[in-house]
Amino acid sequence: MKKSIITIALSVAFYATNGFIAFGQTNQVASPPKYPWESSASFGLTLTRGNSDTTLFTVKVLTDRKDNLNELSFGADAAYGANNGVENTESLHGFAQWDHLFSEKFFSYARAEGLHDGISDIKYRALIGPGAGYYFLKDTNTTLAAEAGGSAVFERLGTNDSTYATLRLAERFEHKFDGHGARVWQTVEILPQVDSFNNYIVNAEVGVEASISKHLSLQTYLDDSYDNEPAAGRLKDDLKLVSGISYKF
Repeated sequence: MKKSIITIALSVAFYATNGFIAFGQTNQVASPPKYPWESSASFGLTLTRGNSDTTLFTVKVLTDRKDNLNELSFGADAAYGANNGVENTESLHGFAQWDHLFSEKFFSYARAEGLHDGISDIKYRALIGPGAGYYFLKDTNTTLAAEAGGSAVFERLGTNDSTYATLRLAERFEHKFDGHGARVWQTVEILPQVDSFNNYIVNAEVGVEASISKHLSLQTYLDDSYDNEPAAGRLKDDLKLVSGISYKF
């Protein structure tokens, strides 16, 4: 009898211990995903008061995720400015792009983009279309890619609505300085109307970023947007130089 009691007690202890271990294992903190999202939010603010009264505020949010087969990128940015109470900057822009890799360097893409610019009298401009691209450089710190495709454009300039097709030729470059937490980047895209090459848009950006901590960095970038057939009474070229702080999360 005494032996049976000891046996039962040992069995209970054995199963209880294993159950506790299994329970502890199931409640372990899950390891982070192998291909995490990388996101950042950037802010810029310029104020002057006194003989001049100016305000310029910019914000940009970017996020992307890359694995062996797909690359997803999303972004949105906005800017608002006024000079002596007169609005001189008012824009909202966003994009989404999906790249599907067929090899290490060759990929197809689908891209959607939207823009509102009150000062340029662009009530809205939406673009959507597919294409293909190729990485000429692709390593840990440096990428250089070219893209070619087409887009359908839906826009309202002033009071004029139009819908047309464009080609899309684009190039993007980025280099990260190993061990310094700094990077430089550059992008350019050309969008000529298929049946009227005189109507074309060129968008370009060049920038530099330097880290000041694990999550914070300082960045400066130059945006240029050239519209060869702008809204009535508007200039063709819009240039914007932005300096601000970026938070990575």
